[in-house]
Amino acid sequence: MRLKVIFGIFALLLVLILGLLIYQMASSGSVLFYVTEVLVLFAFILLWLFYRKVIKPLQIIGNGMELLREQDFSSRLSSVGQHEADKVVNVFNRMMDQLKNERLRLREQNHFLDLLINASPMGVVILSLDEELTQINPMAARFMGVLPEEVIGKKLTEVDSVLSVELSKIPRQGTVTVRLNDSSIYKCTHSSFIDRGFHHPFFLIEVLTDEVIKAEKKAYEKVIRMIAHEVNNTTAGITSTLDTLEQAFSTQEDSAELTEVLRVCIDRCFSMSHFITRFADVVKIPDPSFSPTDLNEILTSCVRFMQGMCNERNIQILSKFEKMSLLMVDGALFEQVLLNIIKNAAESIGQEGVITITTSGNGDIEIADNGKGISKEVEDKLFSPFFSTKPNGQGIGLILIREILTRHGCTFSLRTYHDGITRFRIHFSQ
Repeated sequence: MRLKVIFGIFALLLVLILGLLIYQMASSGSVLFYVTEVLVLFAFILLWLFYRKVIKPLQIIGNGMELLREQDFSSRLSSVGQHEADKVVNVFNRMMDQLKNERLRLREQNHFLDLLINASPMGVVILSLDEELTQINPMAARFMGVLPEEVIGKKLTEVDSVLSVELSKIPRQGTVTVRLNDSSIYKCTHSSFIDRGFHHPFFLIEVLTDEVIKAEKKAYEKVIRMIAHEVNNTTAGITSTLDTLEQAFSTQEDSAELTEVLRVCIDRCFSMSHFITRFADVVKIPDPSFSPTDLNEILTSCVRFMQGMCNERNIQILSKFEKMSLLMVDGALFEQVLLNIIKNAAESIGQEGVITITTSGNGDIEIADNGKGISKEVEDKLFSPFFSTKPNGQGIGLILIREILTRHGCTFSLRTYHDGITRFRIHFSQ
């Protein structure tokens, strides 16, 4: 019950008691009647002073408490004309000014931080104490390939993203370089900040793809040029000498075996020269010559070209093409990409399997196979220079694919999914 109501009830009871007393004194007609009237008047004056000096200041302070409870820092208490109470009112109003300014400052800081996080070239993922996503900036959503509204409230392990799974494995205060199956490379840091006394985890994601690829390319370009120069110069001289010897011995009797050995040596020199030339081709990829191209036609041509090889292995190629608008690509370079992907799929299957090629109207291409799949260990090394799982592989095909797709501004991924199907997906951003 409010103090003002209690005071009202007390004043009403006092008035009733004094009224009864005056009624009793009036019937006696004595001088006590006048004394009682003076006492009643004095009581009313005391009640008024008590209300003004005590009840009203307490009521105003109570209103201030309500303002604090409702966090209304813009309202102020008015003076009550009492020195002690007005001192409390002045302290309260100053406190409200400080709280208002502090809240305004915090709002401005939070707004600035939100703008900074959303505009940051680094990915930022903030988690709650229950390790659920509470905030993800546009760059992090782009790196993870998700929409922010679809992942808020989920745990990292529940998000359908390879990068999200890798983030969940990073220990607190740890920094890890992550290489994904789309040749993307990220530097990921797991840290925390204090909010209301609790440590809230967050992740910083820095893309290193361009820097690492440039460094790798610069390194292997130098090595390849040096090796190609030395090997080609050496094999040219050896081949010329062996060819001269072969011609000289071919006219002599009983030299067929020696001539055959010389021919084998010459062929090996040519094979080595061809091998080195293939490596040199990696650093000689021409700049794309873009023109409007129907990718369905290129895919159809690639299927025809690979049909013979697949028929020998009892591999079926299924085509599911949707009508696509013309895209600006280099048809010759892109044909090399698609041929390499289909060839890799066929080699992964080995014998008896299915390759499914799908296109969509928005410029997506998917080449799927039911081969042996890609392990997690191999997946982390895909698109690394000269890495290959084939016994006689040179690790050039995926490097060529990466270089050409990157120059076309495509995003891509190569991964074996839970259903056992390996999918190479290409997306055009244009």
